[in-house]
Amino acid sequence: MTVGVALSALLAAFLAVSVGAVLLVVAYRRVLRPRLTDELLRLSGPSIVRALLPQQVMTTFLSEIYGDSDANHDVVAAVLGGEGAEPHGGDLTISIHTTVDYELRAVNHHTFELISTVSYSFKENVADHRFAIFAMCDPQLRDAITLACRLPLFESWFVSDPSLFEQMVDAMLPSVKIGISYTDLDGKHHEVMPGEVQLTDVGYHDWPEFLTFFRGPVGTMPRQNPAQYIGTLRIFECDLGELTDVDHAVGSVESLSLRSTSLGRIDDSFCFWQAPYPCYVDRISFDAAALAFDGASWQFQVVPFTFRSTIATGAWTPAEQLKELTVRSWLLPGHGVALLWKPSDDYTSGTCAL
Repeated sequence: MTVGVALSALLAAFLAVSVGAVLLVVAYRRVLRPRLTDELLRLSGPSIVRALLPQQVMTTFLSEIYGDSDANHDVVAAVLGGEGAEPHGGDLTISIHTTVDYELRAVNHHTFELISTVSYSFKENVADHRFAIFAMCDPQLRDAITLACRLPLFESWFVSDPSLFEQMVDAMLPSVKIGISYTDLDGKHHEVMPGEVQLTDVGYHDWPEFLTFFRGPVGTMPRQNPAQYIGTLRIFECDLGELTDVDHAVGSVESLSLRSTSLGRIDDSFCFWQAPYPCYVDRISFDAAALAFDGASWQFQVVPFTFRSTIATGAWTPAEQLKELTVRSWLLPGHGVALLWKPSDDYTSGTCAL
């Protein structure tokens, strides 16, 4: 009898322990494990992301959301502002404060000057202080420059009329003025007001150093031969470190201001600014009062190609009603703002008609 009681007690204890263990396992799986997992992810997730290269993070994310595609590379480069192949985004260019001012002046019935002043303030100081200008009259090149350029600081000029390409580029070069704020190698801050720069014409044999599609395919664009673009592409470079005449070296660029004057055809009926890399644009302004020439009268419309269209004028307006536009939005490469114009109803000259 004593043995039976002992066995019953032992069995009851075993059952109690077993049931308790099962309940603990169930509680862990249903309650504790999800909470522990969430907490571990919350604590370790950002650390893991920071330890990865920006390119790895974006590529993995897009592959999960969009699926695997070679075209994802275009999105990665546009969002990041570069390849993202260096730790902590050392090869990325992102402007967190950007302003754009365009002024249009008629030269004659057919041609106008576009005076542009664009200022960038960078999220991280740019250690590479070389600056390049890509001038082209090939639309395919215009659309590929942003993805193919390996320099963090650059500007693009597009001439719509190939017959005037060389003439217009040569006329634009003397107008380039650049100002920068920077830190020297000791971390001290300095500022150089906009001034003329010495731009070097890069020979076509050296173009692969600036544009990767001359070294291999970029996205859907196969490798290109530089010799095929002689006459439709010119590359100029300068060292921003030469803007200073003091006894210290430029360590990294904090902000950059670029002013230039280009020529355009009035009967193109538009001009536009396009972001070269991710830019948070504070404002953009168009001054077209001087486009009138010898009695010409024009109406204008602002057309954004951005995430937001709130800055669109929505209607044709005279030049004096064009206002400074508050953007306050991110513009990625491929985004921009265009100014369109057409003759006013009371101006019907055949010379200036569309």
